[in-house]
Amino acid sequence: MSKIFILTVASVLLISCGNKEQSIEAVLSSNDLTKIRAKKDELSTKSQEIAIQIKQLDDAISKLDTNKKIPLITTIKAEPKEFIHYLELQGSVQTKKNVLVYPEVPGQLISVLVKEGQKVIKGQVLARIDDGGLSNQLAQLEANEALAKTTFERQKRLWDQKIGSEIQFLQAKTNYEAQKNAVTNLRKSIGKYTIRAPFSGIVDDVIKEQGTVIAPGPGAEVFRVVNLDDMYIETNVSETYISSVVKGKEVEIEFPILGTQVHSKVRQAGNFINPANRTFKVEIDVPNKEGKIKPNLTAKLKINDYTNPSAFLIPQSIISENSNGQQYVYVVEVIKGKSVAKQVIIETGKTQGDIIEVTTGLTSGMDIVDEGARSVKNKQEVKVLVIAK
Repeated sequence: MSKIFILTVASVLLISCGNKEQSIEAVLSSNDLTKIRAKKDELSTKSQEIAIQIKQLDDAISKLDTNKKIPLITTIKAEPKEFIHYLELQGSVQTKKNVLVYPEVPGQLISVLVKEGQKVIKGQVLARIDDGGLSNQLAQLEANEALAKTTFERQKRLWDQKIGSEIQFLQAKTNYEAQKNAVTNLRKSIGKYTIRAPFSGIVDDVIKEQGTVIAPGPGAEVFRVVNLDDMYIETNVSETYISSVVKGKEVEIEFPILGTQVHSKVRQAGNFINPANRTFKVEIDVPNKEGKIKPNLTAKLKINDYTNPSAFLIPQSIISENSNGQQYVYVVEVIKGKSVAKQVIIETGKTQGDIIEVTTGLTSGMDIVDEGARSVKNKQEVKVLVIAK
């Protein structure tokens, strides 16, 4: 406001001087180039003198004005802290023990021995299929095997005593072995009419009911058996992190639907880069003691890919950039008893949320301008507000 007032006064003085000496209108109407140039030089000299006087007045006002506006700021202290960076990804829960159990042979389902939700152990009988009389055939074959065994053992004793012919001994031996193989093969065939649990787990679904005629192939599944103990999450990770996301890395797993978090580790990191999306697969163990976590459940992952034990961390919002593309922040220095903002060029590293790591430019103990960082200028006096903690 003072500058506008002084400039107005100066203009009036110039006009007044012009009226006493020779007005600008008179000089212009003379069409005399020499006079016009002389008048211009005269006014330029007076303008420079007035500018100097205005600056002197501004300096005096600045010293005497106790109500001048000084930017109010807050600061944060530059202190090295541990910085644990996480790669945030998404994946779904999987298990390799989640299977549909199919029959190996056609036939009628004569008995279903388990219910949905029932725990079973590996090899436990789940259901039986009508074997069409093969059990009766097995009884006959077992009787033939027993007779062949007795004949063979008798012939062997005689042959050991050098009684009888070698051909009789060999015929008895061959017959016994043939009968034994026939019994073994039939038992294997009959075993296919019994449906067993492929592993220990829970019967998640009983799909076919007793009395149903079934056959091998699509649509013939009888049970779904699931094991919730060996759960894992599979996700794709950019090849950029191939050296930092390795087996054994710590992982935080969040299940938004359940509202729970668990800690785990990378159990396997793939060795193949998918050329289509430049990623590799990672498997992460999922602890499931309470059995609440189910296959295909969505999960958020935070994999620790970088740790700096002594990093300078600041809010991203206080960083500015100059015309050369350099990043900078303001720090506060005390000069002649006054707090002054000073621009400091920095280099940054990884980010986590709204926090960023500063790799160069800051030293321990610096007071960094926080609130008000966008309103101050380099070498400008500032007033630091002390925020009560």
